[in-house]
Amino acid sequence: MAFYRNPKPWLFLICLYPLARLLVLAWTDGLGVNPIEFVTRSLGTWTLTGLLLTLAVTPLRKLSGYGGLLRYRRMLGLFAFFYGTLHLLSYLWLDQFFDWAAVFKDILKRPFITFGMAAFLLLLPLALTSTHAAMRRLGRNWQRLHWLVYPAAIGAVLHYGWLVKKDLTQPLIYGGVLTLLLGFRVFWFYKKTKAG
Repeated sequence: MAFYRNPKPWLFLICLYPLARLLVLAWTDGLGVNPIEFVTRSLGTWTLTGLLLTLAVTPLRKLSGYGGLLRYRRMLGLFAFFYGTLHLLSYLWLDQFFDWAAVFKDILKRPFITFGMAAFLLLLPLALTSTHAAMRRLGRNWQRLHWLVYPAAIGAVLHYGWLVKKDLTQPLIYGGVLTLLLGFRVFWFYKKTKAG
């Protein structure tokens, strides 16, 4: 019964599951033959999953009529950024050992790194302005700023698609879900402008 009254703590614990899973796998030597790649890709996958879940809140709210879903959007978005930060740190630390010259070269020469870095930079101001104080201070500009989540999500999907060289099934699934979520928004925007 308490779950239905306040599901936020449970959602918080669920969002921590991917990190807990990685820690358990690391402790039990379950990260496979290439643990760095496993950790980096896993964190990236959960970043993208978190972004899509965040973008799914508004369509689900409109389709279900349950406005309470909006209470969980910020938490989901911040967890997506949290996993994105860990994903970036795993690349900078475990893969490149903070060799900034090599990182800069990667950004310029490897498209999947370029799009991944761009997506993270687009998410950064959203995380920094996620507080109620920032919302009050920015006013209407807060909503405009947070439209950056759309190109960030597109960049994240392209980052994943360029990373995978053979089996594109998963990137295409993520791309299809993102297209659907953005399609809902385009449809509702067109419907609203036509009615106005």
